Amino acid sequence: MAGSGFGTIFRITTWGESHGKAIGVVIDGCPAGIALCEADIQSFLDRRRPGQNRYTTARAESDCVEILSGTFEGKTTGTPISLLVRNQDQRSRDYGNISELYRPGHADYTYDAKYGIRDYRGGGRSSARETIGRVAAGAVAMKLLRELGITVQAYVSAIGPVSIDRSRMDLSRIEESPLRMPDPEASEQAAAWLEKCLRAQDSSGGVIECIAQNVPAGLGEPVFEKLDANLAKAVMSIGAVKAVEIGDGTLAAARTGSQNNDCYTDSENGRPQKASNHSGGILGGISDGSPILIRASFKPTPSIARPQSMLGRDGKCHVETIRGRHDPIVVARAVVVVEAMTALTLADHLLLASSAQIGNLKKVFCR
Repeated sequence: MAGSGFGTIFRITTWGESHGKAIGVVIDGCPAGIALCEADIQSFLDRRRPGQNRYTTARAESDCVEILSGTFEGKTTGTPISLLVRNQDQRSRDYGNISELYRPGHADYTYDAKYGIRDYRGGGRSSARETIGRVAAGAVAMKLLRELGITVQAYVSAIGPVSIDRSRMDLSRIEESPLRMPDPEASEQAAAWLEKCLRAQDSSGGVIECIAQNVPAGLGEPVFEKLDANLAKAVMSIGAVKAVEIGDGTLAAARTGSQNNDCYTDSENGRPQKASNHSGGILGGISDGSPILIRASFKPTPSIARPQSMLGRDGKCHVETIRGRHDPIVVARAVVVVEAMTALTLADHLLLASSAQIGNLKKVFCR
């Protein structure tokens, strides 16, 4: 299988299947000297761990990470970092009734069409469990970003018909909500909506927003490796994402130039300052120093507990019910996955940008 790697200098390769022995990631290109221990990574994995509340799958996994290589005396060595999480609660028997069927909304048919074989036990590599490797690597990227004062924070802005009220938004309260919504009232309304979905044996879609603060100007390449293009690719590579926006996104299509332009204002610190940030912190594919805003739309979880028409390998349709343990909504656990993919992209572009000017190289090598 090609395509399991991401990044240019700060590069990751994820591996493993939902019902295999373990799942993990190898990180190459991480600078030496960054303090790193398993607890630094575990705190991120705990946020995507299943079984947190009634709105997540009941699969009982501790998701404990092991650092197999790449650190010495608590710091990164510059060599590949290998991270492993063992699977503990696979119930492959739950999928026996669909071993010859293609589930609607899943990658069953497309995997079979491409490889001529598929792992029907939870979806194999197409399972959301693959994101463990992304989150573990993202935790390391986040450590690198923090060395430069850069922060990345995501939250759920909408679930089904319920959206947060910006006037009530409090980012410090994200983790107080079981749905990771920074608006307590919207969180309660969304929970009521999900209860309806659960009673109807259905699921719901949602939206995640991610803000990267203190990103310096100058990250990204102006043609094919634009920062916004790479962020979109990174976030779109998350299994259930169907659309990605940067800044105001699709709203810009209905505006005039005078409405959408971010005009500059007098700056007190000598750095360019904008009166607005419709562009989401990126101009011409390059960061402009303003906060970077990403918005990702997630489809409803396709595994629902009601009978559905499924295509069999025999070419005929069969009505069957999906068994197993599944999230009624993806976004609550995917918040940390969006953060991870954003952090990985920014870390890679930071390292790429360091070679953009000869002066940067002279600072390092001409002493």
